[in-house]
Amino acid sequence: MSSLVFLVPLALLLGGAALASFLWSLRSGQYDDLDGAAVRILLDEEDDALDADSSSEQKTPDRSPPPSEMR
Repeated sequence: MSSLVFLVPLALLLGGAALASFLWSLRSGQYDDLDGAAVRILLDEEDDALDADSSSEQKTPDRSPPPSEMR
């Protein structure tokens, strides 16, 4: 019975901390866009593949003369 003197306030303290962290996450916008993260995972993979293709195109040598010689 004497252990309840310590456990009840501890439970109330932990519950209050959990409630405070939940309210903080609501105010900071953590739950604003729930579907965006799922879609972003799929889009990032496609964007990375496109970036890899465009970087290989940029590695080809440029055949045009430097701007100083174009006069």
